[in-house]
Amino acid sequence: MKHAREVAGRHRAEVRPRYGRITVLGTSVAVTLIAVAGGFGMLPSGGERTVAATSLTSADRATDDTTSPGTQAPEDVSAAKVELEAGSPATEEPAADSARSATPLTSQKRAEPADPVGTALPASSGTGRRIVFSEIRQRVWLVDSANDVLRTYLASGSVYDNLDPGTYEVFSRSRWATGVDDSGTMEYFVRFTHGDAGAAIGFHTIPVDDGEPVQTLRELGTPLSHGCIRQKRSDAIALWDFAPIGTTVVVTT
Repeated sequence: MKHAREVAGRHRAEVRPRYGRITVLGTSVAVTLIAVAGGFGMLPSGGERTVAATSLTSADRATDDTTSPGTQAPEDVSAAKVELEAGSPATEEPAADSARSATPLTSQKRAEPADPVGTALPASSGTGRRIVFSEIRQRVWLVDSANDVLRTYLASGSVYDNLDPGTYEVFSRSRWATGVDDSGTMEYFVRFTHGDAGAAIGFHTIPVDDGEPVQTLRELGTPLSHGCIRQKRSDAIALWDFAPIGTTVVVTT
């Protein structure tokens, strides 16, 4: 029998792993598996990935864009609109005139021209129950017998120098009247003197010509008439009630 001869000092060579080949093999298997999975529809399509990305972006955007105080989100705006349409009709009052505010006159603060002396009764304006009119201040006072002012307001006197300061007396009253040369109609006319041309001068409402007032309420306090003293209707009624025939009228500068 032949025996194998052992050679002293020799050993079997160590088997080393071939990493390059393993990597190539693993890659090939992975590509094959992906191809098979794609063929069976197991992988998400490009459109689905786009939708998912868009949803994520929208969620991020919703987190960043917070609604500032006092600003409604779109859903809140829609809800408010529906609530308004289903609610009661608007209660805003219609405008009495297209060129005026819709706020009722009773609650509207009228801007009056500046009165440099305020509303104090003029000095040397007489005594007793009387009407006082200041040409410079364009203001009327209704004064009782105790010298207390019952009412004061702005008016519009003459643009001409046809009313002299002095003391007069109411001599005529007309609920309705017509201006000289048919220049308009007025109410609550309280006459106390005559002008240079003989026409009566007195207190009345703002004349209306062709259906329109010849001046605005805001212009009261400015001389605009041809001789008489124009007043707001409520003031004209107050003076009418205050001044029967014989009432004293004092005109001051």
